[in-house]
Amino acid sequence: MTVTVAPEAAELAVVIVNFNAGAFLERCLASIERFRGDVALDVLVIDNASHDGSHTDAVSAHPWARLIENETNVYLSPAWNQGIRETSAPYVLLLNPDVEWWSGTLADYVAVARSHPDAGILGPMVRNSDGTVYESGRPFPSIVDAAGHAFLGSVRPGNPFTRRYHMQGWDRTTERAVDWVSGCCMLFPRSALEEVGMLDESFPLYGEELDVATRLRESGWTVRYTPAIEIVHESGVSTGRSAATLRMHSDSIYRYYRKHRAAGWRRATLPAAWAALRLRALLEARRGRSTTR
Repeated sequence: MTVTVAPEAAELAVVIVNFNAGAFLERCLASIERFRGDVALDVLVIDNASHDGSHTDAVSAHPWARLIENETNVYLSPAWNQGIRETSAPYVLLLNPDVEWWSGTLADYVAVARSHPDAGILGPMVRNSDGTVYESGRPFPSIVDAAGHAFLGSVRPGNPFTRRYHMQGWDRTTERAVDWVSGCCMLFPRSALEEVGMLDESFPLYGEELDVATRLRESGWTVRYTPAIEIVHESGVSTGRSAATLRMHSDSIYRYYRKHRAAGWRRATLPAAWAALRLRALLEARRGRSTTR
C-alpha cells in the first residue's frame, strides 16, 4: 500500500522534528500508517543531528517518509519552519516524534479543519502515556493565575490558579474554541501561516505554540480543540527536564510575556517576571533531582 504521494499532490503535510527520540519515532510513523485514512499524505522527518540512529532506523522501516538530516541541532521552531518550507500541501501538521495516534484518522483531522475554515490551529485530544487526558486547550492566564500555577501547579495541582488555567471544569470531550493548544500536535491551514508568518524562531524550543496562537488570534483566526482526534504523547523524550532545558523554558515564557502581555503599565513587571520564572526553573530543577534520588 502506498502511504504517501508526491509533495505537490498532497492534501496534508506532516512535519516531524526528531532529536534522539529512540523507538518513539518509529512508533509515530507506524501509527501514521495505521491511522492515515483517505487523505493524500506527505510525511517529512527533519532530524536535528541525532546520534542514536532513531531517524535512519525509523525511515528505513517506513521508507515512504522523507528525511532531511541537519548537520547540527537547530532546535524545534527553526526545524519546523524548514519542514513547512519543504512541503506544499494546503494543510500542515506539526507533530512531535513521541506522539502516537489513538483514535480518529488523519483524514478525519483534515475534515474537521475544513469544517472550521476560520481555525488557524486545530488541536486534538491529548492523552498521557497512561491513557489519562492531558489538559490541552487552555486560556491565556491572568498574571495572578500564571504566577499561582507556576509555583503551585506541580506541588498542589488542585490549587485554584491551576484549576482555572487548566479549565478543570471541562472534561475535553466537547469541541470548542480556546486560546491555545499543546504544541505536540498542531494542524494549520497553510494559508494561516502565509498570512501571519511561520513560527517565531526566537522561541527555539518552548513557547512557540503560545506565540503563533496569539498572532493568529490577533489576525482574526480562531484556535480550536477537537476530541474527534485522539493522540498519546510521551512528553519530554527529546528534551528531558534538565536544569538547562528548564531555564530555556523559563526564558521562552519570559520572551512571550514581554512580546505579547507586557504592554503599558505591565512593562514595569518585567524584572519581577524574569526573576520569578528563573526562580521557578531553579525550584523545578531541584525538585526533579530530589525525586530521582
